[in-house]
Amino acid sequence: MKLLAVETATEGCSAALAIDGEIVTRFEIAPRRHAELILPMCESLLVQAEIKLSQLDAIAFGRGPGSFTGVRIAAGIAQGLAFGLDLPVVPVSTLAALAQEIMTEVGKKNVLAALDARMGEIYWGCYRRDEQGSAQLIGAEHVSKAGDVAVADHTWYGAGSGWSAYGDTLTQRLASSLERYDGDRLPRAVYIAKLAKIAFTQGLAVAAEQAQPVYLRNNVAKKSHEL
Repeated sequence: MKLLAVETATEGCSAALAIDGEIVTRFEIAPRRHAELILPMCESLLVQAEIKLSQLDAIAFGRGPGSFTGVRIAAGIAQGLAFGLDLPVVPVSTLAALAQEIMTEVGKKNVLAALDARMGEIYWGCYRRDEQGSAQLIGAEHVSKAGDVAVADHTWYGAGSGWSAYGDTLTQRLASSLERYDGDRLPRAVYIAKLAKIAFTQGLAVAAEQAQPVYLRNNVAKKSHEL
């Protein structure tokens, strides 16, 4: 299987190319430069692997939540690349990718992934590692005040910029249910690719025109001041 993934929902900009069991990736922290960097990243991965877009099986993208502009960039790139070649598209949650990163690199089972949503709120979701090692959402993804976060009675590992922005509030909210947190983690395309491969085999790919971003906020115009 050959799959190209892009992720631009936060200040991190990344692309990843999955070919069978191997993944190569590009990542750069580059606020406001996503539109400039993401296509060259994709091109360099394809050149390195010596394959063409037409040889791919699917395009994956971080569908949000995250920066309004950043999420739109990822969705637009995925749709644009897929349309001309009639490739399927796999939307993947940025929160799930963040949780998958912790499960893979830190070895944790329960992850509360949270991204700073600005305006005093966070995007957040609770994820549990399944028997195959994949991040599975418990309940739903939310946007709310940090003080309104509610979790099941487990021990959680926090990850993402929401923890960097509201770590004290979230720590008080979770109390003894919190093991620790890492506020510096960002969603990365390599984990978008890992989750997209699973989703693709489960038949969850969609046509390019059906690949829509997820903002969580109804009034997405409020996001205009972000990346």
